Formats: sequence, structure tokens, C-alpha cells
Amino acid sequence: MRIASVFAVGGLVLGAAACGKAPEENKGGGTAAKKYSACMVTDVGGIDDKSFNTSAWKGLQEAKKANDNIDIKNVQSKAEADYEVNLTGFVNQKCDFILAVGGLMSDATKKAAQANPNQQFAIVDSNPGVDNVYPMQFDTAQAAFQAGYLAAGMSKTGKVGTYGGLPIPPVTIFMDGFADGVAYYNKAKGKNVQVLGWDKATQKGSFTNDFVKQDEGKKVSDTLVAQGADIIMPVAGGAGLGTTAAAQASNGKYSVIWVDVDGCESTPNCPTLVTTVVKNIPDAVKEAVLKAAGGEKLQAKPGFVGTLANNGVSIAPYHDFDSKVPADLKAEVDKIKADIAAGTITVTSKAQPTK
Repeated sequence: MRIASVFAVGGLVLGAAACGKAPEENKGGGTAAKKYSACMVTDVGGIDDKSFNTSAWKGLQEAKKANDNIDIKNVQSKAEADYEVNLTGFVNQKCDFILAVGGLMSDATKKAAQANPNQQFAIVDSNPGVDNVYPMQFDTAQAAFQAGYLAAGMSKTGKVGTYGGLPIPPVTIFMDGFADGVAYYNKAKGKNVQVLGWDKATQKGSFTNDFVKQDEGKKVSDTLVAQGADIIMPVAGGAGLGTTAAAQASNGKYSVIWVDVDGCESTPNCPTLVTTVVKNIPDAVKEAVLKAAGGEKLQAKPGFVGTLANNGVSIAPYHDFDSKVPADLKAEVDKIKADIAAGTITVTSKAQPTK
């Protein structure tokens, strides 16, 4: 998915021109060109979280493929105390572009950026409001609205559920959109499908307080299933894998909607996944790095906000559920996308990024 409406085509051309058709292992021998270094710090979820860290790293890998003058590296944070240390470490290594991943890194990124005003930083899922930090945010409430409508239409029990890792904006924005999509379905169809695990009005719900521990994810979703939910959307990074594994083992008792990266590409549990609420982090990161490597100044304002209209967010293909989702429901979900993109339907969340 291209985000052509937001990113200047010139950046892509520069990347392609620098790359040509040289094989990736060609390190530019025979030229004096200085490598452009793009360095990434993960949050505690790690590079293999099957979620936003994995996505951001894919974006750097894609940028390197497009322009082999770009060198990439990452360091994985084991604890929140590592964030500022790791960011400063890359400053000291003279990285040209330093990417922080996740809203939990916002404060550390702001502090590091203010201490190093000439250093180009970027961050996924936050906007620290500093001139040298390029924010990449995603209005996932829009795509989660589609997913909520879909879940309501697919539920046999009349109850669907969601839970989060922590009550922070990049998490609750999914839950808000999901709840509103269910409410929209109820209004359109005269139904009363319930949402378990999240109350948009009070902003209270179920959380694992962790983005890694799969047993915590399973524990929360087991509770939701016991209350009657037959479709669950975990917004908890790797902790959500506890839910997908248990759902697959349940022999169809309940299904899952995944988030961030198409779960059929990033988890071993595709048969239980109805769809995924996708953040197109790879393209956003790739284009940002290519622009910066091409000499373009990345503007902190407005930064980048992914929407349904610019393909920054979406729902993934139905994969194994393709034959199980009724054709009319698919059409309604597609129409919702068009209506949100056109502004006919307005999706709101306290956690939405400012444009």
C-alpha cells in the first residue's frame, strides 16, 4: 500500500535512483558516498513482537532495499529505563536517523531530542511535539470501526470483546473505534450486540498491563469468553498471542481480530483470525527514511497521520474466513470504509492523533 497522497513522489524517485538494480550485498564499493544510517530503538516488546516493532523494522528493511546506501541497525530495550540510554547511544554513534517505536517511548524521545536539537529523530505512535522528532501516528479508530461492525455482524452469541495491554492512546484508540463500529451495527440493524472489555464512555476496561506475557493475554480473554464473547480483539502486542493460540485450540468456540500487522502473516494462528486492523507502519517508516536519506527535511508539523483515505490504516483480507463472511456483510464493511474516507461517517476517539 502506497501512501502517495501524503509522501512526495520525489522521495521515492531519489530512493530508486540511488538504488538502481544493484544487489543488496553491493555495499557501494568504488564510491566515496557516505552511508546514511537509520537506527531503531524498540520498546520492551522487542523486534519479534509480531506487532509495531516488527512493522517498524520491516519499514527500515524496505528502505534499505530501495536505497542500498542506507545502513540499518536496531537495539532492543529490555526495560523502560533503557529507552533514553539506547536513544542517546545511537546519538553518540552518529546515526543520521533515529527511530523510536511506540507511545511508551514518547517521554524518553522528547528528552533525547531536546538535548540533541540537530539530530533527526522519528517516532511511531506518538507526537512529543518537538521540532526534530517526526511523528508517525495512525487513526486506527477508523479501521477498528470497520472491525467492530464486522465482529457484530459475525457474532453468534451477540457478545464481542476487546482488551488492551495498557490504557494508553495507541491502545484505547482501537478499542474506541471497535466499540463505535458495534454501536453503528446495532443502530443500522436494530440489534443489541454487547461489547465486553471496554466502555468508551468511561474509558474503562480490561487490560493485561503487559505487552509480552501470553499467559496474561489468555487469562483476560478466557474471562471475556466465559462472559459470552465469541469474537475478541486483543490490543496487547505479543500478549495477544495467548488469545490467538487459545482460540485456535477452542475448535471454533471463538475467533480473534488481530491488530497492527496482518495476523496471517505475523502469527501462527491464521485459521482463527477473522481479519486484522492494520497500521501501515512499514510504508510510513520506509518513506520517511527514504525522504530523509534523500536530503529532505522531515517536518514535525504535520508529521504523518495514517487514515483509511491514505491507506495508512486498513483491515486485512479475511483469509481463512473469506468464505465464512457473508457477501452482504463484506459489502457493508467496504461501504463503511468509503463513507469514513469521504467524511460521511465521522469516527471519534479521545486518543485520536491531531492532524
